[in-house]
Amino acid sequence: MAISNATLAGLTRTQLLEMHYMMSLLRRFEEKSAEEYTRGKIGGFMHLYIGQEAVGVGSITNLLPEDRVLSSYREHGHAILKGMEPRVVMAELFGKSTGCSKGKGGSMHMWSNELGVYGGNGIVAAQLPMAAGLAFAAQYQGLNNVTMCFFGDGAVDEGAFHESLNLASLWKLPVVYMCENNQYSMGMAVAKAWAVDSLMPRAAAYNMPGEQVDGMDVIAVYEAALRAVERARNGEGPTLLEIKTYRFRGHSMTDPAYYRTREEEHEWRNTRDPIGIFEKRLQEQGIATQAEFDQNDARATQVAEDAADFAENSPDPAPAELFTGVMVDNSTALSFRRERE
Repeated sequence: MAISNATLAGLTRTQLLEMHYMMSLLRRFEEKSAEEYTRGKIGGFMHLYIGQEAVGVGSITNLLPEDRVLSSYREHGHAILKGMEPRVVMAELFGKSTGCSKGKGGSMHMWSNELGVYGGNGIVAAQLPMAAGLAFAAQYQGLNNVTMCFFGDGAVDEGAFHESLNLASLWKLPVVYMCENNQYSMGMAVAKAWAVDSLMPRAAAYNMPGEQVDGMDVIAVYEAALRAVERARNGEGPTLLEIKTYRFRGHSMTDPAYYRTREEEHEWRNTRDPIGIFEKRLQEQGIATQAEFDQNDARATQVAEDAADFAENSPDPAPAELFTGVMVDNSTALSFRRERE
């Protein structure tokens, strides 16, 4: 097969293959995480991103290193995409001292000040007002940062959603709200929870642009997120994107997902897999080959295996760590305030 140098959505062949690799990495990492969970190596709750890879890859590809990302508890992939090493993410899942939160946070609390990853937030919709606050801080300080906030369809019915969008629109904050609508809020189908069939009326209610996007098409997500990020960076305010996607596993590892049929699950897996859709498109346009896809997948599998090995061989947190990072250092905070004054 002849390889084309044609671009897709303005992305080069190299960039497109990197996007494919990252989607493969998120898939293999989550599958490995599920395996380690069943082995008892990971405790607590764990929510997987399998099926939603196109959303994270398509959107975070548009961000700069200084931009910020906030998520809910299905955030392992967001952290990796923002630059967190898979080893560090897996070590946090294992509760090891080499994890990003020193093993204290676990699956739902990925964090890195240096990378601009502000959670993993376990409370539904908690990240929305935090995102507005971070965006306000950037605006106030004259920075050119964009804040991207991921949340599920279940967060839309929380008061924090409405309060945050209202303030973001009122103050034209540089924030992009990404609703990963995976059809089910835990076990509640969206059609049974929303009085409207999309988020567009809610975007209009707060006088901000809104757009529905096919979340199984990484290029569609990339292009929609690009528009939203450019608006935010240009001082034009927030955007609400409703990304229609589907999680291939239950809400969490302990969820048997009896509220949906196996036929529905098979239909999405067999005909709407975002990785398969992307591969087909790249092949049809002569941009990449199956051999390259296989190479990416093998590399992703190896990275996931390496991350698990690293986590298993990492030390547990020392008992003294129970008392560190609990309270803010007031002397440091006071010194900072005096400097500002």
